[in-house]
Amino acid sequence: MFAIISAGIAPGLALLSYFYLKDEYEAEPLSLVLRVFVFGAILVFPIMFIQHVLKLEGVVTSDWAQAFFSSGLLEEFVKWFVVYFFIFDHPEFDEPYDGIVYSASVSLGFATLENILYLFANGVEFAVTRALLPVSSHALFAVMMGFYLGKAKFQGRRQLYLVLSFLLPVFLHGTYDVILLTQEKWAYYMVPFMLMLWWIALRKVKQAKGIDARVAIPSIKSQA
Repeated sequence: MFAIISAGIAPGLALLSYFYLKDEYEAEPLSLVLRVFVFGAILVFPIMFIQHVLKLEGVVTSDWAQAFFSSGLLEEFVKWFVVYFFIFDHPEFDEPYDGIVYSASVSLGFATLENILYLFANGVEFAVTRALLPVSSHALFAVMMGFYLGKAKFQGRRQLYLVLSFLLPVFLHGTYDVILLTQEKWAYYMVPFMLMLWWIALRKVKQAKGIDARVAIPSIKSQA
């Protein structure tokens, strides 16, 4: 049991630590980040229940509906809802990069508990694959979400960036699930897809940090 829990928690916490430590100018309160992480984990249970009901009632009848509606739309909406309604106007969300930190926190909380439940059901031998695919993909979807939430708060054109912060993760999540559900040799498609996601996400992290630098440096000079 300890091995399963450790293997389930480790990738989520490692990725969260990575994105948290990238915040070089004003790190977010760790207590708040961890609360969002735990809240994301709690979301697993109502989402699993809703997904079960949708399947039981025949609402989701195809792989594409499962990928884009039951998984992509539903899961990304609840994560986006948490960040937008509970964090977006929070005083601690005071830099563009903070959107990435909090989006990653709620997403990785969700992915971590989901990962633990999967490993309990299927065995710890799947831990590496789960870390490389589902857990990291949730983090990468969150980078997209958080990047555009940061732009929405600090760079104007709020409505456009809010729409992008929601729809882009839904599209990427749905595409990820479609590859898994519909392709017999899914690895041939998944490897380049994940490499592309990592490349884009790391660029977004760098861009968000660059925006933070432009915001932080004049502030530091004014205090000197």
